[in-house]
Amino acid sequence: MNLTTVTKPEEAAVRHYCESLFLAAHIGEGSVADIGSGPGFPGIPVALVDRSRRVDLVEAHQRKAVFLREAARDLPNVEVLSTRAEVVRGSYDWVVSRAVDPREVLRLRIGSRFALLLGSEDADVAGADRTIPLPWGARRVLVLGAFSRSSG
Repeated sequence: MNLTTVTKPEEAAVRHYCESLFLAAHIGEGSVADIGSGPGFPGIPVALVDRSRRVDLVEAHQRKAVFLREAARDLPNVEVLSTRAEVVRGSYDWVVSRAVDPREVLRLRIGSRFALLLGSEDADVAGADRTIPLPWGARRVLVLGAFSRSSG
């Protein structure tokens, strides 16, 4: 099952695992919604770092959601929501994403804060408090901020 375009092991380690763990180290406590979770990044590593944290993996593509359910079946703090992010109900402390247009994520009204893994060319994000370059370069950044009350 092809869930990602990254196929080289070294690139996969950096783009999937290192980026996810970097994000996990920079967010505060609380519940997380991973929007467009795809193969489970960054949500599954975030859930593994803090087993007391509730993480919902939001994935609209059914085949990816099936994979996520299997990948997370032994993680009691992870739930897979096989639906579009726009219909998710609930409130999260953090909304995270790395493979979804940041404008789409910022339109959601399901969280108080966001953490987005982006290319540096997309780092100009409304509501951003901090933009942190990833330590290994490759023109990628972590953008942290709060959802605006007037977003939507």
